[in-house]
Amino acid sequence: MASDLGEKVSSIPTGPGVYLFKDEKGKVVYVGKAANLRNRVRSYFSASPTRSPKLAHLARTTADFEFIVTESEMEALVLECSLIKRYRPRYNVRFRDDKRYPYIRISWQEDFPRIQIVRRAQRDGAKYYGPFASSAAMHQTLDTLRRIFPYVTCRRKLSGTDQRACLYYYIKRCPAPCIGAISQEEYRVLIEGVCLFLEGRQEAILDSLRRQMEEAARDLEFERAASLRDQIRGIERAMEKQRIVFRTKVNQDVIALARRDGEACAQVFFVRGGKLIGRESFLLEGTKGEETKEVLTSFLKQFYDAVAYVPSEILLGSEIDEASVIRAWLEERRGAKVALSVPRRGKKRGLVKLAEENAAQTLAHLEAQEAIDEEKAMAALTDLQERLGLEALPLRIEAYDISNIQGVAATGSMVVFQKGVPRRGAYRHFRIKSVQGANDYAMMREVLRRRFSRALDEDESAWAILPHLVVIDGGKGQLNAALEVLAEHGLEVPTVALAKEREEIYRPGTDRPLRLPDDSPALRLMQRLRDEAHRFALGYHQKLRRRRGLATLLEEIPGIGPKRRKALLKQFGSLEAIRQASLQELAAVEGMNEVVAQKARDFL
Repeated sequence: MASDLGEKVSSIPTGPGVYLFKDEKGKVVYVGKAANLRNRVRSYFSASPTRSPKLAHLARTTADFEFIVTESEMEALVLECSLIKRYRPRYNVRFRDDKRYPYIRISWQEDFPRIQIVRRAQRDGAKYYGPFASSAAMHQTLDTLRRIFPYVTCRRKLSGTDQRACLYYYIKRCPAPCIGAISQEEYRVLIEGVCLFLEGRQEAILDSLRRQMEEAARDLEFERAASLRDQIRGIERAMEKQRIVFRTKVNQDVIALARRDGEACAQVFFVRGGKLIGRESFLLEGTKGEETKEVLTSFLKQFYDAVAYVPSEILLGSEIDEASVIRAWLEERRGAKVALSVPRRGKKRGLVKLAEENAAQTLAHLEAQEAIDEEKAMAALTDLQERLGLEALPLRIEAYDISNIQGVAATGSMVVFQKGVPRRGAYRHFRIKSVQGANDYAMMREVLRRRFSRALDEDESAWAILPHLVVIDGGKGQLNAALEVLAEHGLEVPTVALAKEREEIYRPGTDRPLRLPDDSPALRLMQRLRDEAHRFALGYHQKLRRRRGLATLLEEIPGIGPKRRKALLKQFGSLEAIRQASLQELAAVEGMNEVVAQKARDFL
């Protein structure tokens, strides 16, 4: 351990808290929590024969660290989850996908609750169900619900005085509160049925609907009785697909892991009312060299930090670390007792074993799919090499795009495909600095100059890796801008441009664009490159535009000047993230303190 780090470790307090390890560039590479900060951090730097290669490499990589003291170990656990989601440190176990998993949100706080798909569960009075690892499964669930409980999907103001309803009303996919065809009370009863369905309480819905159907029939309201009958049949059909696993109406989550060749998959079974109502698989990364109980512990913390509902019992495939702290945290989230157990026999053990088998099958399917994808990708690369007349197979391809509106918040993107598949860790954003107004050619020159200047200046960095092919989104003008920059730097890299309107490829030295067959694997690869570069540039452009509006609001907070505003934006990225941040997280931002952090929380 370097002497300066050794001195810093000695100054760490012995209470609970969170620590962040950083590399020489200041990037957070690991986040952890501890009941005793000093002892835990010191353990990483002590030479121990039992230390894993991963921890040894982490210790060598760490150039500096920070720590945040908390009031309790449970508070440290919550903060650790938040920081892992924000920084996605390379040495932490984390969800493999960079995206947030979707939820079904029901805005129960509104007069006419809306049902929508969101990526973040918040404490805003709405009800959340999920997360769903499979978007297809979530949409299938919503499709089933809408057939049983027709609900509003439009954003129009529901005044009840509109002159006419939309088509969905006439095909029985919307109850049309917009024209007063259903009252507010009746509509809320309908949405309550959706909530009960998502909670697995179908029997309660059926009892209520059967009573309503009988009342409607007695009152000679045959059309309403028929509609209720159809709802009952729809729910019964959905229930037929659900497997009864316990005779008692227990609510459980069953969680098991499968691991193979450095990959890990967590399978979660959702048991509600004694029935298996759904399951989700979550792929994990950063698991190599970690013990199974450590991987499972990390998954539990991140999963339950995000979910909106914690059941009364959680069945696990193996023991976990910090069980008492995690149980206390889950009970606080639930507001009631939570049992964590590792069953050894009986039906519960059988259910855990089934979850383990499903996790293993998911990993096997992923491995087979990746092999197929790799074969297809290599075929596309070979096709592209032949059609473009390249000397070498383009194993590394970089694609570039520009996004702006009249020059405002202009951004550029670089996406990288390695062996025909995206390598998202190598993607880069560029904020245009030197170009005023809408000048795509000049913006493209700036992006490429910055990229290839770093390639020549930084011999040992990732920037030094040159592509086998450069793809520019645009036509001949964009291609010439790219060739000009490469010539300035004395580089010879095969470069082409793909124009979107007619899918024409422009190449140096010829005025005639190349048109590839529509079914060509090479064309599909080029389109994917172009679309990915466009998506990545547009996303950053939209983020900058949102920040421009957010900056104006932050300036209104007492004590927040330009430097603090910039630091907050850099750290959190959005107003919602700042609003949800804890006092400790706000105070930990560069230039902030607890007084100003409290003012920000009060203001927002």
